[in-house]
Amino acid sequence: MRAGSDARRAGLLLRWYPRGWRDRYGEEFTELLISDMAERPRSLSRPFDVARGGIVARLADAGLCGFPVAGGAEASAASLASLSTCLTVFVIVGAAMWSQLTVGWQWSAPASTATMAGMVAMSVAMMAFAALALLATLPVAWVVMARLMRAGRARDGSVLVSSVMFLGCVAVLFVGGRHFGNGWPGTGGHPWAAGFIRFGGHEWVGRGLVPGGFAAFSWAATLSVTTYWLHPAALAAFPPAEIAWMAVSPLALAGAIWAVATAVRRACLPPRVLAFQARLAGPAFLAMLLFFAGCGGWVASGGGQGLYRAGTIDATGVCVLALALAVAGKAAWRSRRLGIR
Repeated sequence: MRAGSDARRAGLLLRWYPRGWRDRYGEEFTELLISDMAERPRSLSRPFDVARGGIVARLADAGLCGFPVAGGAEASAASLASLSTCLTVFVIVGAAMWSQLTVGWQWSAPASTATMAGMVAMSVAMMAFAALALLATLPVAWVVMARLMRAGRARDGSVLVSSVMFLGCVAVLFVGGRHFGNGWPGTGGHPWAAGFIRFGGHEWVGRGLVPGGFAAFSWAATLSVTTYWLHPAALAAFPPAEIAWMAVSPLALAGAIWAVATAVRRACLPPRVLAFQARLAGPAFLAMLLFFAGCGGWVASGGGQGLYRAGTIDATGVCVLALALAVAGKAAWRSRRLGIR
């Protein structure tokens, strides 16, 4: 009876460790835990020691410290997967905050210099994110397609599932974003010139800084990032289709994030592709820094009145951006360090 109870407790403790670690060391580690439980049945430090070791192992598996069990190219791919995940979360939260400013930007110039500068920095960073996403996606998509066309590979099934999920999530986001983007509040705004940058007699920063279609899509795709969830009575006044979209779009975004991270880790990217992705890590992190600086300056200044005013959800968003930036910085540094040249 006691042996069975110890085995169950050891199995639960083993869950702190990632699957790859459990597959390789799980049986031996379980035996050690059972022996330790027999010697120290009421140890208070054992669960904490196991939890600490499991967290470190999971961070290593994510490419943020140490080395994954597989090592080598797997370590670089793990760091790139963590970077892509953090970058995606950063862009989603950042796009929600940026889309708030784009609505006000279509109607009038901001009164605050910090808001003006922040809007320019955030818009430039958003364009950089779009370009980097295209550069990073094309080689990975090529490798994934090549793998799916070859049979007899052990992990083709998982790559196929992640590929289908990614395409499905992107299709949902594209269709929904295009449909609900037609209701963008920035439509019909008044033309204006900021006078922020002048060169050759031309205004280089004004209402035309923000592409309307891109801003409308970003606004629609991030409708779920709102404090209306805390006010059910106000939320109930929304059209049922829009409420359904606000519930579905986060699931589609989460599915796309999972699919990207899975594809990067399990597609067995060639060394040249890993090296190329690692070289993109630096520019991606710099774009994140630029966006964070602009966004932080806007929130710190308060933004002004109306749609330019920074609220509680924006302050919370800055905290999320800071966390994603810190983890992404660690992953970018490790991907460059571990990248295969």
